[in-house]
Amino acid sequence: MKTSLLVEYIREVKDFPKVGISFKDITPILSSPEASSLVVNSFVEILKDKKIDAIVGVESRGFLFGMLLANALNVPFVPVRKAGKLPADIICEEYDLEYGTAKVEIHTDAIKDGWNVVIHDDLLATGGTAVAASKLVQRLGGNILSFLFVVELSFLDGRNNLLKFSEDINSLIKY
Repeated sequence: MKTSLLVEYIREVKDFPKVGISFKDITPILSSPEASSLVVNSFVEILKDKKIDAIVGVESRGFLFGMLLANALNVPFVPVRKAGKLPADIICEEYDLEYGTAKVEIHTDAIKDGWNVVIHDDLLATGGTAVAASKLVQRLGGNILSFLFVVELSFLDGRNNLLKFSEDINSLIKY
């Protein structure tokens, strides 16, 4: 199966989460072992020549393939969670939403100084959560090698917001 065939597994949900939005739902990929494996194997291929110390996955859909990818590469998986979800010492980063702000957090011992990390989330829209995750990684002394997304909404230009952290931005499906 080629990555171009993954489009068949993206469910479009009109007017979700609000009127005028066409939500790109990746959950049908999860129901297909073949499609799920294709995502992970494609990411492994993209990263094959890089020295990676950890995969950082952004809550919650970034956990789905992030953990599988970390296991495939035999590196730690580091969760970036919504505020109030992590039990130990944390640092937070605020980012803008369409109507307000939100926060994400990471454990202070999750990234070692000088680590090279890959940030993964299911979808790149405006880049707000990926930017916040990048700032958290940098505050802990990590370097962002790459970004990996299953889907990118190119018309929202989120890629442009990530270039200051890494020019290696990869998406399997672009709209």
